[in-house]
Amino acid sequence: MELSEVTDLMSTVAESLRAPVNPDEGLAQITASAADTISGVRHASISVTTKDGSIRTLAPTSSLAVAADELQYELGEGPCVRAALGEPVVRVDDIATDTRWPLYGPKAAALGLRAQLSFQFRADPDVRGALNLYADEPDVFDADAQFIAAMFADWTAVLLGWHKQEVSLSEALETRNLIGTAIGILMERYKLDHDRAFAFLVRLSSSGNVKLRDIAAGVVADARKNAE
Repeated sequence: MELSEVTDLMSTVAESLRAPVNPDEGLAQITASAADTISGVRHASISVTTKDGSIRTLAPTSSLAVAADELQYELGEGPCVRAALGEPVVRVDDIATDTRWPLYGPKAAALGLRAQLSFQFRADPDVRGALNLYADEPDVFDADAQFIAAMFADWTAVLLGWHKQEVSLSEALETRNLIGTAIGILMERYKLDHDRAFAFLVRLSSSGNVKLRDIAAGVVADARKNAE
């Protein structure tokens, strides 16, 4: 692939992932684009670690990608497991003969897979995983393929990071609005100024060892109930 084509490709993906974006749709765009544009790749998926230590698959392009991922999780070995848990890049030129995967290799070959490339990504501090690329022919991953795959892995981390930031910002704005509403209710109910009403909420939160957001939510809910 020419440099100009790579540039156009990444510009297209970047445009499609402009925030706000549905994370499921964005990840599906990444895996579909990887499978369509990287030479030799027939299937793609994303493996993501969870808080309980397990790994799950996101945005697979085929049922075969799911089967290969699940096989690696079950066996506790394979490129996607190794990449998701620690190794930055894991490349397998011939799954059937690679001695690193004595359990996974023969089973993957039986599924029709012959080569695999997994790139680790991190969306710190909570998310890490791997972009998995599968081929049905051996020795297909050249330097260009690895270069482009690395960029797609970076986009995966960016997208997951954007989603996390978006959720955090949304929650922060919701909390601020909730507290503001509660302050307004207390100001009207008890004829307090803004600072005294806020101090009242803080005292309730501190004395009851309850989050300020929850105290505010209780005030708002009580006001709505009394207004009915």
